[in-house]
Amino acid sequence: MNVTRTFDLLDLYRTRPFKEDALCFKQNGQWKKFSSQEYIENSYNFCYGLHELGLRKGDMVVTVSSNRPEWNFADMGMAMAGIVHVPVFTSLSPDEYEYIIRNSGARIVLVSDNRLYCCLASALEKMKGDIRVYSFDNIRDVASWEEILNLGKSCSGETMKETERIKAEISPDTFATLIYTSGTTGNPKGVMLSQRNLVSNFISAASVFNLSPENRYLSILPLCHVGGRMGNYQTQYSGSSIYYAESMGTIAANMQEIKPDGFDAVPRVIEKFYDVIISKGKKLKGIKKTLFFWAVNLGLRYKPFGENGWFYERKLRLADKLIFSKWRAALGGNVNIVGCGGASLPARLERIFWAAGIKIVNMYGLTETSPIITINRTHKGALRLGSVGCVIEGVEVKIAGDGEILCKGPNVMLGYWRDSELTKAAIDGEGWFHTGDIGHIEDGIFLFVTDRKKEIFKLSNGKFIAPQVIENIFRESAVIDQIMVVGEHEKFASALISPNFKFFEEQVTAEGDKPSVHEEIINRPDILSLFSAEVEKFNRKLSPPERISRFRLVPDEWSPATGELSPTLKLRRSFIAEKYRSIIDQVYMK
Repeated sequence: MNVTRTFDLLDLYRTRPFKEDALCFKQNGQWKKFSSQEYIENSYNFCYGLHELGLRKGDMVVTVSSNRPEWNFADMGMAMAGIVHVPVFTSLSPDEYEYIIRNSGARIVLVSDNRLYCCLASALEKMKGDIRVYSFDNIRDVASWEEILNLGKSCSGETMKETERIKAEISPDTFATLIYTSGTTGNPKGVMLSQRNLVSNFISAASVFNLSPENRYLSILPLCHVGGRMGNYQTQYSGSSIYYAESMGTIAANMQEIKPDGFDAVPRVIEKFYDVIISKGKKLKGIKKTLFFWAVNLGLRYKPFGENGWFYERKLRLADKLIFSKWRAALGGNVNIVGCGGASLPARLERIFWAAGIKIVNMYGLTETSPIITINRTHKGALRLGSVGCVIEGVEVKIAGDGEILCKGPNVMLGYWRDSELTKAAIDGEGWFHTGDIGHIEDGIFLFVTDRKKEIFKLSNGKFIAPQVIENIFRESAVIDQIMVVGEHEKFASALISPNFKFFEEQVTAEGDKPSVHEEIINRPDILSLFSAEVEKFNRKLSPPERISRFRLVPDEWSPATGELSPTLKLRRSFIAEKYRSIIDQVYMK
């Protein structure tokens, strides 16, 4: 059937055989499964219930929720009623929650559990009487979302008739969702996406992932994230079962339980998998350790489709039998494809996972582009490791004179919420969306993204520095967790480095001298010497102006919770610069 609106997925389920595990999540230690029929019934009842509450087309509902089936029931119910869904990250501050709720004009907030309700409590208290709150879990003194479901179940025939009329009027151009970008500075921007934006994107993605109703997919990215949401829709479009990971810390265990055929990820997740695998390899002894790192070094030289020649492929088959098959087993044994986006993925990781038979499909896009602009495929001629692939169907890309990536197509947003000037600045008169990213195209097909336009800075000698390019090179190091290049208007570039503390904690523990705090690690002379050698090694890959002349190790692990990273794991450069102002001043002797 022809799918042009997100809720058409429900009708698609009707055309297929009954599915017992359409949507699944872990509750009280057990996987709770919702069938395709339950998905349809709950979505319709939620739609009717919203109408009974007095909500109408164009009204807004905020969700602050972990990944779970109820999110989908609410999402589809809103879409059928023409209500705009405002999904919000679960890691924001009370002030950010208050801003989004007020700025969107939401009438209802849906929250998943008590922990998140407590995070929202102070923001909701300020709006007492102006907003209604419902929860998925039972929370004392908070109305249950099932009250909305029950209103829908007992609604009148008139309500059903009216909502069917509204549903029929919803077109591909209807405003469907308002997504606030996490941002790295200032208040988040509200991105307005239409039904066409969402649907065109997930249909294109589904043709790349090529999942089937027999497959299981592990959903890791937050559903409030446009990438996680696109993956959620495209998996439903393919008819696959969706299992929502409990948390970032349980991914490995969840994979062993459900044995997924694919999953979604950001580079940080891939990096963590790799770090865990390598740490286990270091603990091996003798010939096992030698074989392990022989396979790793072989994988780091991988080229697809036999480009390295028959002798390399013969060695790779042996490495697969001895080593890489165990990597796949650690991911459940069935993983074939992994969607990865949201930030730059180190090319070495992409190569080695492909060598291990785990196809990481690198992609590029923004919230404003729903999100995919380009994506690597899995067949010859449409894959180049290290790139972010080629454009999806119906989308155009070109590079402006200053190197900025421009995009046009059905994936480009309607505009920014309540900000026509910002919309005009982002989408020019010819319909090209200005991404703010710098990149280039190779062979007329493959896009490479190198930096954010606004993050490029100039040294006092007039040389321009693209920090992301340098940071991505240094992040190839096993001992560097995060790095931020600094030096605007200074004579040379420097860097703040957050080490991979687990790497050193294991080393120190093995020596019987485990430090109590990270400060002890970053001040050890041998570790400082190691980092000096590492910086010198990677500096050889850079031109003289780009090289890191001085660096400082910081004792903190950077994360969204501590503020150095956005919810989408991008560096919050202004925050980091302010937090370590005294260290930066010391570097430049101010």
